[in-house]
Amino acid sequence: MDPVDLPATATGLPLAWSSLPLGRVGGATVKVLRMGALPLEPERHEDAEALLVLDGRLELDVEGRAVSVGPGELYLVPAGAVHAVRPGSAGTLVIVERDGD
Repeated sequence: MDPVDLPATATGLPLAWSSLPLGRVGGATVKVLRMGALPLEPERHEDAEALLVLDGRLELDVEGRAVSVGPGELYLVPAGAVHAVRPGSAGTLVIVERDGD
């Protein structure tokens, strides 16, 4: 596999919050996406997921607590935690999650 320019790849996606799987590591998928300013509905996953902000900011609500993740920061959403994207997110996000989530 050749190196991937993550911000350029995310910018080329047709819609905000649509992800592009880049590959698999063990039983997990690595995805890149372009964040958008609108909120997203709450969700819950059986396993933890890793959220890495490359640029911009990710605004989350995790189990009723506001979490702001900035450039170069990683946030691990605990397994089973209800989480939702709050308004105001923008930039490039890498997600690592177990296959099937």
